[in-house]
Amino acid sequence: MSIISYASTIVKRVSALRYPLKCKECINNVNKVSFSSSSVTARTIHDVNTNVAKDVILFKYENPSFYKYMNIFAVVQYAFWMYLGIFAFSTLKDAPVDKSKITEDTPWYRKINLGENKYKNTLGTLAVIIGAGSLTMIWMYTLRSVRYLVLHKGGKHVSLVTYAPFGRNRSMKVPIEDICCQERRTVAKVQLPLKVRNRMMHYMLDMRGEFKNPLLFDCTAGLLRKWGKS
Repeated sequence: MSIISYASTIVKRVSALRYPLKCKECINNVNKVSFSSSSVTARTIHDVNTNVAKDVILFKYENPSFYKYMNIFAVVQYAFWMYLGIFAFSTLKDAPVDKSKITEDTPWYRKINLGENKYKNTLGTLAVIIGAGSLTMIWMYTLRSVRYLVLHKGGKHVSLVTYAPFGRNRSMKVPIEDICCQERRTVAKVQLPLKVRNRMMHYMLDMRGEFKNPLLFDCTAGLLRKWGKS
């Protein structure tokens, strides 16, 4: 028995001398795995402390040039359509069409008297509506686009800082209970809608922006809240 145990000891030592690098790699890998597994800490939405000690930025979207040029485009469109409407109301003259000169080859626009009241008023009104409507829609979109979403100290209030048509920001501070997220952050692809109680329309978070504190957002402004009828 002593000879067998002695032989096995020699074989182990020879194998260790023959494959020293592989043995060290195995030991290092085991140490790494043990260290990494012991250092992993599971952090979920229930582990987040919403009672923050200072103001925290939850979301940030910096793209002022886009809104600047979009509002310039809106003003240009408004000026163009308003001019077209004023032109239709004031310049178009009543010029009856000579029906004796109308044939099958006559273009359709030559068969119409644009100076007639029903056409003139329709064109003028339509131009004014398009101009004012495009300007209103772009301004409302700008005013509902969130630039910063800030959770205030204590975690009870949130400020929505939005873009404004003339370059300045607009800020609104509301209680955290008055904000409802209509969609999950991880599911939204283009924009994430936020509803504020007693406010028309939704505030939009562009998903090209950055969520500075994703879990904190999910625990505060990112919750789906149900409000009773007020």
